[in-house]
Parts: sequence; C-alpha cells; structure tokens
Amino acid sequence: MYCFPFRLLTLIALGTLSLTPVLAEMRVSQPDALRAAVKKVQPDYNPIAKQMRVQGDVEVEAWVSNSGEVVDVKVLSGNALLTSTVLKAVRDWRFQPFQENGKPSNAIATLRFTFKL
Repeated sequence: MYCFPFRLLTLIALGTLSLTPVLAEMRVSQPDALRAAVKKVQPDYNPIAKQMRVQGDVEVEAWVSNSGEVVDVKVLSGNALLTSTVLKAVRDWRFQPFQENGKPSNAIATLRFTFKL
C-alpha cells in the first residue's frame, strides 16, 4: 500500500524530466567565434595586475544561446587577477547565431586573451 505514492511520484518526476528540453551544444573554435562575433568588448587590464606586472593568457568558455547571446562564461585557465575582467567583458559579447544542420544552435566558444605589458 505504501509503494503506490512512491511509484506515482517517481512517474511524475520522470514525466517532468522528459518534458525538460535538452540543450544541444556545438563546440566553436576561437577563429570561428571571432568571425561570428558582432559585438566584442575588450577586457581591461586589471590595475593591480598591471602594477604587479602580472602577464599571461586567460582562456574561457563562453556558452552562447541560439540567439547569439552569452548566457554563461567559465574560466578554463589564467591568473585570478586577470580573469575577472575577461569574465565581465565576454558576458557582453554578442554573436551571429551559430548554425548546426541549418538551424540555430546553442554553442560553446573557447576564447583566449593575452595580457602583456
């Protein structure tokens, strides 16, 4: 008798999960991402990093919606003093929608920024 509510809840949960859209994503190289970028905001050189003479690369993944908006940015590598300005800048980027099989698609674009004094 006690199994019925549990089974019912399990079926409801599984039914709800099956209605959740799965976001397909394609990977986009930096050259392809730069060609598709319609708005590129260059990151500022963090004044503290500049004063401390911190240099180097910052690599991020930008999650781009099928409409071309950046919905999330994740740091892959780089000095913490440099990454914050990159995250802020890339969130403001816009892209022409990426296409997969002739349809707009969500995408993950890998971008690298070099800070050099």
